[in-house]
Amino acid sequence: MARRASTGRRAADRLVVCASHSPGKDRDTQCLHGTKFRAALADAAQRCTSFDPDVVVLFGGDHRRAFNHVVPTFAVVLSATIIAEGPYPPGTLDVASEVALGTSEYLLRANFDVAVCRDIALDHAFGQPLRDLLGDLAAKPVIPIAINCATAPLPTAARVLDFGAAVAEFLDQQQLRALVIGTGGLSHSPPSLDVDAYQLTDDERRRLITEGMPAAREKIRPDWDEEVLAAFARWDTSALTHLVDVARMRGGSGANEVRTWLAAAAAGGGTPLRKLVYQPVPEWITGMAVAMSA
Repeated sequence: MARRASTGRRAADRLVVCASHSPGKDRDTQCLHGTKFRAALADAAQRCTSFDPDVVVLFGGDHRRAFNHVVPTFAVVLSATIIAEGPYPPGTLDVASEVALGTSEYLLRANFDVAVCRDIALDHAFGQPLRDLLGDLAAKPVIPIAINCATAPLPTAARVLDFGAAVAEFLDQQQLRALVIGTGGLSHSPPSLDVDAYQLTDDERRRLITEGMPAAREKIRPDWDEEVLAAFARWDTSALTHLVDVARMRGGSGANEVRTWLAAAAAGGGTPLRKLVYQPVPEWITGMAVAMSA
């Protein structure tokens, strides 16, 4: 039987923020593109600062960097670093390891066979939202939770929804103010994910991206993006499960990352997400959006 997101929490104890990420944003050091998106992200960051969470639950994907030979459907991270990318050096996350371990134990009892990861190197899917919304990788203790959004077979939308609801059940039992983040999407087709290759060298990855970038700029799909945002605003789980299950067909290989949004909204207690901005940014090859709970 499918879970329903818990209603036992107090709204003041949970804040949900979902936002697109893109390596192109970090490479755009002069902030020439995505100005509307950047402004909305700054507004969301102010809200996160005011909320002052005890812990951050961060649902992210992987771009076949941390997980390639073995790809867990769901993984709870107990210790992690962030790899160097763009203008940023490597860094270390302040993982709330005891709470993360409790999360994994609860999920196992709830019949989710989660992987538990130690000393794993994560990429911008986890680093970028922490820098953008909290100012620093180690600003707050974090529970990184990885959802497979890159390498088939992917979890169904219904399974992701139930997974997020199980995280909500766990959070309901904690005396913690939790900021819940979903990161990735919306529509985009990264050249390095469009190919069915699970182990690329950095040189091969750069070559694929360079050669595929002109075509990728044309693959943003605002129609699917707006449908997704409207469904989140209504918290229409029927529409969302359909839109997520057809994400690759409608929005490209990178659109599968919207699974992190679905999990985050469910972990927030099944809350509608108010759209702050939607801006297609061809230079970043992505339909960029920010949405958050009221």
